[in-house]
Amino acid sequence: MSADPAPGGVDTAAARVLELLVARGQTLAVAESLTGGLVAAAVTGLPGASRAFRGSVTAYATGLKHTLLGVDGALLAERGAVDAEVARQMAAGVRQRLGTDWGAATTGVAGPEPQDGRPVGTVHVAVAPPGGTRPVSRLLTLAGDRAQIRADSVRAVLALIHDELIDSAAEAGQDTEQNGGDGCLQP
Repeated sequence: MSADPAPGGVDTAAARVLELLVARGQTLAVAESLTGGLVAAAVTGLPGASRAFRGSVTAYATGLKHTLLGVDGALLAERGAVDAEVARQMAAGVRQRLGTDWGAATTGVAGPEPQDGRPVGTVHVAVAPPGGTRPVSRLLTLAGDRAQIRADSVRAVLALIHDELIDSAAEAGQDTEQNGGDGCLQP
């Protein structure tokens, strides 16, 4: 897998995520709101993406988060779309609906106007790991124009996916050692 020439860029982050997924034989789907497909584009822009990336749902409209991704309608009505629990439910919903091991999501305010009482630059990214483990989310407070906020959101969700993949490998290694294995993550 090739990475972009800029160290630490979106292509590099996507390549690291894809490499980990392929090595494990696992799959990923993403649910995107403010990023509008940019996360999926970052991953599918890499050779070999089809070995781990199943697809994405761009649920830009709030109602689609409920109908396509299964986000609780009462939650959306109460808190709006820019919320940590909404992001977690989006990630879990896309994982379930697209039949993947991992799900990820982005929701937030890219601007130029505030949304749901949240200022421009408020973003939630989330990852739903395999095995019914509770999805995790991160709140971001980003600065810049619309394009910068969206680009930073893509980098942040890729970093969160990467971190969760690494954490899950570490936990698996600990479990193996506790169960009398040698701690090796290889099959």
